[in-house]
Amino acid sequence: MSTFNVRDKYELYIGGKEVPGTAEPLTIINPATGETIASCAAASPADVEQAISVAQETFNLGVWSKLAPADRSRILEDVARKFAEAVPQLAVLESMQTGRPLREMKIQLSRLPEWFSYFAALARTEEGSVQPTRGSLLNYVKRGPLGVCALITSFNHPLLISVKKLAPALAAGNSVIIKPSEMAPLTVIELGRITKEAGLPDGVLSILPGYGAVTGKAIVEDPRIKKVDLTGGTQGGRVVGSIVGRNLAHYTAELGGKAPVIVFENVDLELAVNGVAFGAFIASGQTCVAATRIIVHKNVFEEFMAGLTRKVTSITERMGSPTHEDSMMGAIISAKQLSIVETLVDSAREDGATIVAGGKRMTGKSPLDGTDLSKGFFYPPTLITDGPSKKVVDTRIWKEEAFGPVLAIVTFETEAEAIQLANDSEYGLGSAIWCRDGGQAIRVADQLDVGLVWINTHHRNDPSSAWGGTKASGVGRENGVEAYHAYSQTKSVIYNYAPDDECRVSDNWFREGNAVVRYG
Repeated sequence: MSTFNVRDKYELYIGGKEVPGTAEPLTIINPATGETIASCAAASPADVEQAISVAQETFNLGVWSKLAPADRSRILEDVARKFAEAVPQLAVLESMQTGRPLREMKIQLSRLPEWFSYFAALARTEEGSVQPTRGSLLNYVKRGPLGVCALITSFNHPLLISVKKLAPALAAGNSVIIKPSEMAPLTVIELGRITKEAGLPDGVLSILPGYGAVTGKAIVEDPRIKKVDLTGGTQGGRVVGSIVGRNLAHYTAELGGKAPVIVFENVDLELAVNGVAFGAFIASGQTCVAATRIIVHKNVFEEFMAGLTRKVTSITERMGSPTHEDSMMGAIISAKQLSIVETLVDSAREDGATIVAGGKRMTGKSPLDGTDLSKGFFYPPTLITDGPSKKVVDTRIWKEEAFGPVLAIVTFETEAEAIQLANDSEYGLGSAIWCRDGGQAIRVADQLDVGLVWINTHHRNDPSSAWGGTKASGVGRENGVEAYHAYSQTKSVIYNYAPDDECRVSDNWFREGNAVVRYG
C-alpha cells in the first residue's frame, strides 16, 4: 500500500517559497476518522497583498508571461511527468483530507497529468490569424496573457479542480494565485512543490489556504487580479461575481448542480443501475454533476428500483476505512455538510416522502473491516420516492443541492414529461440519458437546459471537453480551447504597407481639394 509522510504543519506557498501565514492556522481533519491530520497556515490580507505583489512583479518581468510558448509547453510537460510520479503519494494524502476511498483517489489523480499535457500542446501549437481587411493593410491578431489570475477551488476534488484551472492559466502565460478549500488544502500545497521541481519560475505560482470570507475576499477584491476562476456554491458565486464585476475582471464560475438522469424503458436496466449508482455515489455524492434527480419510465420503475436498491445495499455493506482496498464509498467532508444532508432527508421524510434505503447517519462497526463509523461523517446511499400523500418533486430534496449521496426518484410516461421534469431546476450543469434509441437520446439532449449531457454514461471528463453550466450553475467553461482562450486576450495589430505617395492622397482627411480620401 502507498504511504505518505504527512507533515505536522504546512505553510503558505508564495512565489515558490514556503512562508508562515499570519492568520489563525487551519486544523485539517480526516472526515473518516475525525482525527487531526495536520495544521495548515492561513493567509491574512497582508499575506495576500504580498503574494499578489510577487505575482504581479513576476508577470511584469516576463520570465513566464513573455517566455516562448514552446518553452512554457516544455515546462508544463515536465510538470505532468513529475505529477505522475507523485500520484501514489498524493492519493494517500488526498484520501486522508477528503475521506474518500484510496482506490478512487489513485484512479482520479492518475489522469490529471493529461491536463498539463493537453494545455502544453495548445500553447505549443496555437496559431494567430490574419484578418481580411481592405486596402494595403496587414491585420494580424495575437493572444497574450491576462496578468495575475485567482483560482478559488473547493473541497470535493482538491487536486482535480486545481489542475483543471491551473493548466490553462499557466499555459497562457499568467501568474496564478490558488486559494484552496480551508478543509482540504494539503495536496494543493504539494502541487506547488511539484511545479517548482519541474522548473516553473519562482513568483509565478502562489497557494494561499484560508477561509473564503478572509483570504478569498482579500484576493478577489484586489484590482490587480485580472481573472477569477471559481468552483463553489451558487450563493458564493454571486457574491464573488459582484466583486469581480466592479473590478471589470474576467470571471469563470462552476457552481451548484442538481443533475437529472432520465432512464427510458428501452434501456438495459443493469447498465442503467450501474451508471446511476456511479453518477450518484462517487465522491459520496459530493460533486456538482452528481446524479441526484432520477426520472424513470413508469413501465420499468419497479424493476429499476429493485436493482438500484440491491446496489445501494451492497455499497452500504462495503463502507469502511478509505484505506481498505474494497471500500466502496467514503465519508462526507465535515460535520456541517453532514448536517445539511441530514436536514434535507429528514425534511423529505417529515413531508411524507418514502425513504426506500439509507436515510440515517451511519454508526457502529463497519461490516467490511470493523471501522468505527461513528467517529467519521459517514452517510449511506439514500433513495427517496413518492409517499402515499406526498410527491418527491414537492419536497426540498428535489430542489436544493444536498451535496451528499441522496437520490430523489420519480416516474414519467412521455418524453415531453421527462424533459419537463429534467429542466425543473434552477441549476443546469450535468445530466444523463439512458436510452437505446440514438435518435431519441440526441433529441432529448438538445432540449435539456444544461451544459453537460452524458448519454449511457456519467462523469466522463477530458481536458479537451468543455465543462460548465447554464442558469444558476455558473458562467464560462473549463477545459478545451475555450478555457485556454479565457485565460488570454487578443491584440489586433494593423500595419499599413501602402506606398507613401498613395498615403499622401488617400490618408489626408483634412486635405485641400476634392481628392478621394479614406475614412475608417
